[in-house]
Amino acid sequence: MKPTQLRFWPDPQPVVDRLGKAFFRQLPETPGVYLMFGAADAVLYVGKAQNLRHRLASYRVANPDRLPRRLLRLLHQVERIGWETCDDETAALRREAELLVSLKPRFNRAGVWPKPTRFLAWRARPDGLELAVTERPEPGWRWVGPSGTQMTHIHRALVRLLWCQLQPERGLAGLPAGWIDGAHGPQVLIPQSSAAPANAGAEFLALLTEGDREEVRRRPIPAGNAFEQPARDEDWTSVNEYFARPARPEPGSSNLH
Repeated sequence: MKPTQLRFWPDPQPVVDRLGKAFFRQLPETPGVYLMFGAADAVLYVGKAQNLRHRLASYRVANPDRLPRRLLRLLHQVERIGWETCDDETAALRREAELLVSLKPRFNRAGVWPKPTRFLAWRARPDGLELAVTERPEPGWRWVGPSGTQMTHIHRALVRLLWCQLQPERGLAGLPAGWIDGAHGPQVLIPQSSAAPANAGAEFLALLTEGDREEVRRRPIPAGNAFEQPARDEDWTSVNEYFARPARPEPGSSNLH
């Protein structure tokens, strides 16, 4: 345990000294976001709270033995604090995300830069079906998106499922080394076989992403053996639920919307 030095004087309260005790008593006990301003009214930090009064009260004492140095530096630079109330904590979280991206406060680390959007793209080639997760689809590819980081998980599940569709005689056991865990990377070529051409996989993806649930059910992924089927079922559930959502990503053909 880190030793604590005995203190013979009160802990500093730089925010209370500047804003006064009355400031903390007037704060609403509701969800919301708060903004800490420094010199020249620059936004230093943005945060969200389930209860604004309780959350901001935690900044009253700047105990150097308990608080990180970064937070201590922040508290000593705060000139004023503003806040916005929100309907609930979820709304506060959304508002915080908006403010972080637009303001990029100096003392925030997470959420300041927007996460990259991702597209799922595919095309049939003479030697197989190419499937990729990309930030910008190339001409000549079919695609769906944009979406967030979940698209990488969906891409991996689809690689396994489409492998089983295009290579039914080999199954999951015949996957190249590391493919079961996504070692194929963001762009992969799934070879076709005499049993299933690449066009069949491309048509299946088009139906899946365009939301034709009835037609998708008529073209199921081939069943595997008793050991593989649970894994296939789990992948199929993830993919089907993702593309069956009412707000699923928009499909495209070759160019960005």
